[in-house]
Amino acid sequence: MANVVVVGSQWGDEGKGKIVDWLSERADVVVRFQGGHNAGHTLVIEGKVYKLSLLPSGIVRGGKYSVIGNGVVVDPWALLREIDLLRSQGVDVSEDNLMLAENCALILPLHGELDAIREDATNNCTKGGPKIGTTRRGIGPAYEDKVARRALRACDLKSVAAIEARVDVLLSHHNPLRRGLGVAEINRDDMIAQITEIAPKIIPFMGASWRILDEMRRDRKRILFEGAQGIMLDIDHGTYPFVTSSNTISSQAAGGSGTGARTLDYVLGITKAYTTRVGEGPFPTELFDDVGKGLGERGHEFGTVTGRSRRCGYFDAVMVRQATKIGGITGIALTKLDVLDGMDELKVCIAYDLGGERLDYFPASTEDQAKVTPIYETLEGWTESTYGARSWVDLPATAIKYIRRIEELIETPVALLSTSPEREDTILVHDPFED
Repeated sequence: MANVVVVGSQWGDEGKGKIVDWLSERADVVVRFQGGHNAGHTLVIEGKVYKLSLLPSGIVRGGKYSVIGNGVVVDPWALLREIDLLRSQGVDVSEDNLMLAENCALILPLHGELDAIREDATNNCTKGGPKIGTTRRGIGPAYEDKVARRALRACDLKSVAAIEARVDVLLSHHNPLRRGLGVAEINRDDMIAQITEIAPKIIPFMGASWRILDEMRRDRKRILFEGAQGIMLDIDHGTYPFVTSSNTISSQAAGGSGTGARTLDYVLGITKAYTTRVGEGPFPTELFDDVGKGLGERGHEFGTVTGRSRRCGYFDAVMVRQATKIGGITGIALTKLDVLDGMDELKVCIAYDLGGERLDYFPASTEDQAKVTPIYETLEGWTESTYGARSWVDLPATAIKYIRRIEELIETPVALLSTSPEREDTILVHDPFED
C-alpha cells in the first residue's frame, strides 16, 4: 500500500478539499504538514458542507486518525473554535482521533496584530514593506518566531514556568518592535493569563506525533499527507515575496510531520482546469474581461477561510509544469472541468514573452515575473455539460482533447478528474494508493 502526499500545483484554492476527502476514505490516517489557519478546505458530503482550516480533512470520516504535524503553526483559540464547530455539526472530535504534534509552534494574538499592522503599512518599506495580501491571521510572524528560536510551542503549555520563560523571550523582541511601529506594548501578565487559561484545553490533544506515524508506517497503514496553499506560494519556489511563510512542496510532508522521506510514495498535484489566485502578486494569465468574470461566477471563486474573491485566468501550463518538477508530482487531479462548459474556445499558456525572449519557465526574479506576458495556444471549447460526469464516456470529445493537451504540456498524467463539488463525481484513472 502506497502513502500519498497531496499538494496544490498552482496558487492554492485548486479544490484540494474534495480530493483529500475522496482519498481519505481509503486512508487510515490523514496528516496536515504545513501552513496555518490561513488556508481552508471545503468538503461537501451527502449535501452537508464542512469548512476546515486547521483540522485534517479525514476528521469528518469515522474511523480515521488525524494528525496536525509539527510543520503547522497553530492558533490554539482557532483550533478550539474549529473543533467546537465540527462537534456542532455532529462530527466526533476527541483525543482518540486527533493528535496535535507537541513540537508545533503556536500562533498568539500578538502575531495576528503584527500581521495586520504590516499589511496596513502598504508599500511603506520603512514600516511594513510591500503589501503581500496576507490573511492577517499571524501565520508569517509566527513562522518568523519559530525560525528565530523564540516561539512558544505546544509542549511549553504543560508548564507555567515554561510559558513564562517563553513569553519573556517573545516580548523582549516584540515590545521593542511594537514601540518602533508606534503601537502599545504587550502586557506580560495579561499574555501569560491568556495562555495559561487555554493550555488545559489543548494539552489533551498533544503527543509525539512522529511516533504514531512511525507505528502506522510499520503496520502498513495508509497515510495521507495533506498540504495547504499551492507550490507557487512556496516560500522558496513561489512568486516571492508574494508567497506564504512555509514550504508547500511535497518534500515538506516528511519534515513537517516527522517521517522519513521513504514514507512518501505518491505525490498527487491538485490542478484546476483554469487558474485562480487570491491576494497580491504576479498572475500572467489573469483575465480582466467578461471571460474572467464568468469563470469566477461559475466557479464560485471565493476563499474558504477569508471569503475573498479570487482572480481568474486561463490555464498556465508553464507554471504547472514547473510546479510538477519542483514538487515531484507523480500525477494530477484535474478539478473544476465543468466550469469551462459552454465556452466557445479555450486558451492555454504554453510559454512567456519577456522583452522579446521566449521563456519555457517562470522566472525567479520578481521584476521579470511582473513583466512576462503569456503566449497562448487556442483550443476548441465544448457546449455539452461535463457536470457530474463519472466516466470518460460521459465527456465531450473536445473536453477529452483539452485534458490530453494539458497532460502533454505539463508532462504529467491525469490520475483523477473532478466534475463537481460532490465527491462521487470523480473519474478515477489511477488510484494513488496502489503500490
